[in-house]
Amino acid sequence: MSSEPAPYVPKNVLITGAAGFIPSHVTNRLTKLYPNYRIVALDKLDYCSSLKNLEPSYSCPNFKFVKADITSADLINHLLVEEKIDTIMHFAAQTHVDNSFGNSFEFTINNIYGTHVLLEACKLTKSIKRFIHVSTDEVYGETDLETDIGNPEASQLLPTNPYSATKAGAEMLVMAYNRSYGLPTITTRGNNVYGPKQFPEKLIPKFIILAMKGERLPIHGDGTNVRSYLYSADVAEAFDVILHKGVIGHVYNIGTKKERAVLDVAADICKLFGKNAQEVIELVQDRPFNDQRYFLDDQKLKKLGWQERTTWEAGLKMTLDWYTKNPDWWGDITGALHPHPRISNIVPSHDEGFLLQLVKGSKKGCGSDLKFLIYGKTGWIGGLLGKICQERGIAYEYGLGRLQDRSSLMQDMIRVKPTHVFNAAGVTGRPNVDWCESHKVETIRTNVAGTLTLAEICREADILVMNFATGCIFEYDERHPLGSGIGFKEEDKPNFTGSFYSKTKAMVEELLKEYDNVCTLRVRMPISADLSNPRNFITKITRYDKVVNIPNSMTVLDELLPISIEMAKRNCRGIWNFTNPGVVSHNEILEMYRDYIDPKFKWQNFDLQEQAKVIVAPRSNNELDMTKLKKEFPELLSIKDSIIKYVFGPNKKT
Repeated sequence: MSSEPAPYVPKNVLITGAAGFIPSHVTNRLTKLYPNYRIVALDKLDYCSSLKNLEPSYSCPNFKFVKADITSADLINHLLVEEKIDTIMHFAAQTHVDNSFGNSFEFTINNIYGTHVLLEACKLTKSIKRFIHVSTDEVYGETDLETDIGNPEASQLLPTNPYSATKAGAEMLVMAYNRSYGLPTITTRGNNVYGPKQFPEKLIPKFIILAMKGERLPIHGDGTNVRSYLYSADVAEAFDVILHKGVIGHVYNIGTKKERAVLDVAADICKLFGKNAQEVIELVQDRPFNDQRYFLDDQKLKKLGWQERTTWEAGLKMTLDWYTKNPDWWGDITGALHPHPRISNIVPSHDEGFLLQLVKGSKKGCGSDLKFLIYGKTGWIGGLLGKICQERGIAYEYGLGRLQDRSSLMQDMIRVKPTHVFNAAGVTGRPNVDWCESHKVETIRTNVAGTLTLAEICREADILVMNFATGCIFEYDERHPLGSGIGFKEEDKPNFTGSFYSKTKAMVEELLKEYDNVCTLRVRMPISADLSNPRNFITKITRYDKVVNIPNSMTVLDELLPISIEMAKRNCRGIWNFTNPGVVSHNEILEMYRDYIDPKFKWQNFDLQEQAKVIVAPRSNNELDMTKLKKEFPELLSIKDSIIKYVFGPNKKT
């Protein structure tokens, strides 16, 4: 006697449309019950979906949200590879029948083309072990009112409206990819579902909210149309069973034999509110075509071990209680409550504020654990920060978004849920600041607009930003003369406007004073032990034909970048001069280079007037006052000692 096959165990599950009604219940269930599964929730956040629906999953380490559209082939291909997806549960679709009569092309694009994109990506990656396609009972078409035999899974598909036609078309593609390419597909066809968090264009939440408002309940036609209703938690369990026990190539109905006419549903809701149904119900114009009945044979799924648990009375009461407690969950839903809603009448949901609260909440719940989000992966400082975090066992991820793109920064916040953000991104010029003189718009976009956008998002989420800025916003003057040892303090007003780069940095520094969640670190002429890096100030001047010889404050990254991490831990805020104490001249550096690295090295000097002939923008020369940082970190070495210890000492030629 053969034993039952072992349940399927996925590793990385992609759930499309995850912020929608049914898939959010499935997502929250799988994330909670199966901590060893990695759940990647994808949604484009259309009008009928909300990140709030996924709130229970946000505290789970095995959960990740990605805002994306399934019709974007390049993105889907990348996602399957990047996240090592082996299982797809494809819920994403336009689903409201009324909308399909007025905007049928949108249904074709989302339901058919979107499914085709997913299938083609699966064919290319060859990594998918289960593809569960979620369809609808409406593909069977209308069921005879007199029959007591439900449609089995092998029934002919006879859709009667644009919505169900696109779902049937998508099913045909799924079947074709299973047969032609061996894609391991399973298809589900479900009855109507109700429960908490459903967008109120659907019958039951619409009636509940209208009854709460004391308004009439509009019913299409004569209200005799019959539907079968399943509670959302039961349906989530059904998908759990199908995921683990479903057989590849098969179709499973998710249904119930308990049917109700639309008039009866309205009457039951009126009863719960203590209203007279005859006084509240209003018959309105019917749809262009309204199937009288959908009736499913549910035996195949029951044989896998699933059964309906929630009675109609209990489910309706729980649903009503939820909407009573959460009347503003969906924001402005005026258009959805119309008897014949259309997409154009419905205001899209905007979840950014709620999302930031989720990020804020996850940060608070992390205890002493650190999680850094670093911008500037391809840059010098950003790359070094990642290496330091790796060496010290600090969790970190690099930002994928561009600073000036608010939505992409929001996605980074969702993905990483950081405790701190390090901003080492910005335009410094290619190969130097002269580039900024002829690319002013690009420089403003990143250095000003992008930095402020990041600061604003982090402020709303109560996240500290460690912002790597520049000290090249000052030049020696009468109050701070060359060689005096009098440096510019944190509170001094910038006085150098010679380069457009410095102008943008001074501008954004002034604006960032309004953000109490930002720690601005003024870096100058950065130096590190990596003498092969072309951005290293020492490397730069050793390659010049001639150099000026002016003392300057400089930053030894090997010593100061670890200090920036400690400053984040200490919750340091405001403006900080971020160099080593004291100054060092170009000639002094080159002398050390000769003594430690290359005894044959020689160089020539020229003055500022000669330098001006070969550069586009003037350069900043100054000394910064390091009293504030030295007080916080007394062990901080002077610039010359730090260069010897961290740069030339390790590189000394024997």
